Amino acid sequence: MKILLTGINSKYIHSNLAVRYLRAYTKDLNFQGKIKEFTINDRLENILEGIMEEKPDVVAFSCYIWNMEYVKRLAEHIKIIDENIEILYGGPEVSYEAQVFLKDSFCDYVIVGEGEATFRDFVKYKLGEKELKDIEGLYYKKNDDIFFNGFRKELNMNDLVFPYDKDDDLDNKIVYYEASRGCPFKCKYCLSSVMNGVRFLDVERVKKELKFFIDKGVELVKFVDRTFNCNKNYSIEIWEFLSKQDTKTRFHFEVAADLLSDEEIEVLNKAPKNRFQLEVGVQTSNHKVLKNINRIITFENVAEKVLKVAKNKNVIQHLDLIAGLPQEDYNSFKKSFNDVHSLNPNEIQLGFLKLLKGSAMRDEAEKWGIVYSPYAPYEILKNNDLSYNDLLELKKVEKIVDKYYNSGKFNNVLRFFLNGYETPFEFYFEMAMYFEKIGHFKRSLGNVEYYKVLLDFNIERFNRENENVLKEIIKYDYLCFNKKKWLPDFLIRDISKEEERNIRLELKKKAPYNKSHIEKFNLDILNYLDKGEVVWTDNYLIFNEEEFGYENNIKFI
Repeated sequence: MKILLTGINSKYIHSNLAVRYLRAYTKDLNFQGKIKEFTINDRLENILEGIMEEKPDVVAFSCYIWNMEYVKRLAEHIKIIDENIEILYGGPEVSYEAQVFLKDSFCDYVIVGEGEATFRDFVKYKLGEKELKDIEGLYYKKNDDIFFNGFRKELNMNDLVFPYDKDDDLDNKIVYYEASRGCPFKCKYCLSSVMNGVRFLDVERVKKELKFFIDKGVELVKFVDRTFNCNKNYSIEIWEFLSKQDTKTRFHFEVAADLLSDEEIEVLNKAPKNRFQLEVGVQTSNHKVLKNINRIITFENVAEKVLKVAKNKNVIQHLDLIAGLPQEDYNSFKKSFNDVHSLNPNEIQLGFLKLLKGSAMRDEAEKWGIVYSPYAPYEILKNNDLSYNDLLELKKVEKIVDKYYNSGKFNNVLRFFLNGYETPFEFYFEMAMYFEKIGHFKRSLGNVEYYKVLLDFNIERFNRENENVLKEIIKYDYLCFNKKKWLPDFLIRDISKEEERNIRLELKKKAPYNKSHIEKFNLDILNYLDKGEVVWTDNYLIFNEEEFGYENNIKFI
């Protein structure tokens, strides 16, 4: 008997934690349980072929808002090809309307809630060791009737089996991990609001499992815990442990910044640079809106903690905003954006409200005039405070923020432009409208074009004001993150072979890098970036050709 555990991920670099838990929790049973992962960017025909070539008896899908429509189409095709193959759904997207999926989709079983123990009993049923009617947490069809065996009690976290093993290929993957389940908060837009309490893995077990990732050389471990720091003693112990490791692995945590204690912040401030990455759900800085979504925080408190964590510039911070929250109109959202931008986080993640099944916000949609898509991911289309066109504009702003701010590759160019605007939002909005005007949102831009369009925007918006300064800044930003030996034709390379040869002779005495590139600037660029002063004088920078980033160059003359 063969069950194919199928993950349809949103990106290739993602790994599916759910199917790994199911495999690990049943590895002692006498059946073939194989994992196969795809992405929503794969052609449906190719995924279908990949599934059918395994000749499974059961195909189990892990269902989320980003893959549900895809999964339903795959299930229909599987049944058309071979009606004897059974389909099992599980995951948050099917847990709240399981009977609807059984009635309207091409599936035979739906696991609701946590799946590990229910899936184990299901495997036993397929092996003839358990009755179907005795499996808690399972909906199933029988003679066109739908049955449910009742909800299952939540697992003790320490009964879970570690979902990874030494043979897993985790190279170039974001590896997901959880140390706890549940959340102490009741935010209305989140599924965690319907769960009670928080359960934790034993902290010594967590350390051991994290050491597995470190030894395997994983690049990024992303904790899926809803609020990692809800128990400060627990978070401190894990952060202290990870801080002491000799590793380049980075660890991502979702935290409630307002809960961060002085002790936790001290641990974070002492951590190795870029060891930790924090995601902070700000969502809005409007106190009334925060109350509407049941978030008992203040932006001022969040901001204070974020700035304290940022003090030593060693922790990466991502701050989240949500557009479309009840009673947040366009002007309020602009203020929220500007408030968050003023904290200078590493990333600003601008999301849009989604009315998830099972969430309190879906129940209140009519109250706030929220109209949302009937299809996953159930994203807002309009509400009493934002029109459809308002949201379309904000989506365009989000694309500009993501490319120019979140990439971290245009920091100095952004600072140049932001100095010409009263608020950051005004710049990103104008840039978005310029992209819209010239049709850039409807085509795929090459890397160099994102630099060139900055010069074009400056011509239109500022009539070439400070154009030569801007070109020097763009050249600097470009060389920090791109191949050094070639410059696009809109940037001036003005170093002669003789100049470079003489500098190379000097470099032999200093040799800062094994492989380096020398570039001549007419503007004292580092002085400008440090003090904002425009001093026109020939100077040279040495760029490290082996690494990219703002820290990988030095001033020479």
